[in-house]
Amino acid sequence: MTPQSAKRAMVIVNGDDIHHDLLSASLVFQQLASEAGYATRRAIGTSRFVEPRPETAETDVYVFYTAGGLFDTAQQQALLDAVKAGKGIVALHGANIMGWEDDGLAPAYRPLFELLGNRYLSHGPGHHEGRHTIEIVAEHPITAGLDDFELFDEYYEFELADDNVTVLAQRHRDDGIVIPVLYVREIGRGRVVYLALGHDMRSWGEPPVRALVRQAITWAAGDE
Repeated sequence: MTPQSAKRAMVIVNGDDIHHDLLSASLVFQQLASEAGYATRRAIGTSRFVEPRPETAETDVYVFYTAGGLFDTAQQQALLDAVKAGKGIVALHGANIMGWEDDGLAPAYRPLFELLGNRYLSHGPGHHEGRHTIEIVAEHPITAGLDDFELFDEYYEFELADDNVTVLAQRHRDDGIVIPVLYVREIGRGRVVYLALGHDMRSWGEPPVRALVRQAITWAAGDE
């Protein structure tokens, strides 16, 4: 396996959702990837996977903090193909926001849906954010050293694309319904992590969240 110190990460932000601070997020997640031992650059925009420039093509793990915005279907497919070929991706919070059509997934977002394994549906009933408990439900390199914890964050609920997911953490809604917040999946030779947490610094600043992101990057890059 390639030494971790020789591997590269790229934090990618994109979107037109004014409720997410993409620029601050890019700095936070670049720092976390660097702390995990990766040479890390920040990038804006998703029009980079078809005939990629070297800085994109040579990246081992992509960290997505996106919130809407243009993501061309051909670019999605090229990213899906890259992950199938062995790249890793850590998708955070609003990276699962996709287009709607007739109350369902817009066909233009099918490759991204198949890659991430879910799409955003809503914040669920009640308030859209609040303090809640995150339950660690599986032993895994991403959750190593972590116990259940509390934080203030935005609630996300989503539709899974298939059952090819291993849920590592979850929360309970006030009505008792269990909602996943962290899972992993493997596609071809690549690895995918989705973490629903991370609306703003109230979440990014929590040590357990920071540990999850660092360890997610390491796992997605293929370093155990």
